[in-house]
Amino acid sequence: MREADVKACVLLVFLATSSFGYPPALPGAELGRSIDSVIANVHGNFAIAFKDLRSGKSFYRNADRRFHAASTIKTAVMIEVFNQVRTGKFRLEDSLEVVNRFLSLVDGSPYSLDRASDSDDSLYSLLGSKVTIRKLVDDMITVSSNLAADLLINLVGPRNVRRTMVKMGAGEVRVIRGVQDTRAYELGRNNTVTARSLAVMFEQLALRRAVSRKASSTMLQILLEQKFNSMIPAQLPRDVKVAHKTGSSEGIQHDSGIVYLPDGRKYVLVVLSSDLYDARSGITSIAKISKIIYDYEAR
Repeated sequence: MREADVKACVLLVFLATSSFGYPPALPGAELGRSIDSVIANVHGNFAIAFKDLRSGKSFYRNADRRFHAASTIKTAVMIEVFNQVRTGKFRLEDSLEVVNRFLSLVDGSPYSLDRASDSDDSLYSLLGSKVTIRKLVDDMITVSSNLAADLLINLVGPRNVRRTMVKMGAGEVRVIRGVQDTRAYELGRNNTVTARSLAVMFEQLALRRAVSRKASSTMLQILLEQKFNSMIPAQLPRDVKVAHKTGSSEGIQHDSGIVYLPDGRKYVLVVLSSDLYDARSGITSIAKISKIIYDYEAR
């Protein structure tokens, strides 16, 4: 074979095996092209991490790009709550007083959450009362309560959340402040994630390795009760279950979780988006990407 032909063959192999993050055997290449066709005409940035937990096949696109976390960090906070329950710091049945006064990471100045901008406002009617830690976890995940999240972040400490994420191999899930610490936000001190790090975190949950087997099972059940289902689950068949956590903010739409197929197979899927002109385009694109991944897995 001529040297030029050898070089051409090597180049083709390299392109085929590197373009989509896994070997090129169809329908892998088709998967990449299908996803590209969804996001090509959407103004915004996307990152994707997919992993089949039985076969190990995967797909990564911009998986190490850092994104503002929005509410995706609430899953990490939940894991740290269960971790501290395991070490005996408190019990899920213990109660916390519901307050709406927190201290900024920047200078210790007080701040309060805006009830009108919270995705769930039911806790605000309980100010001054006590509720169980378990209820706060449920509200933080299933209805994405910011007030519940800040109460729990204040309880467990952001540094401890980060330490646990590092131990899990998901160190790029970085929780540094309360959800609505505006002073920290204005200085660019934000909670951030990557698609790959969230995928690692959810893989550990799916394999029942987050904190303990029992704790993982309980957390997965909470995630299965998610009320916001317009992204990863939206276009999937009804018999497909999704344990997931969304996140949204101005120009941002995220979803991250585990998809359970009826035959017992499961896969992790994380889709992050930022700099969106239109929130609906991000939501719709994530739903379409999820359906493409599902069709790829189900065939």
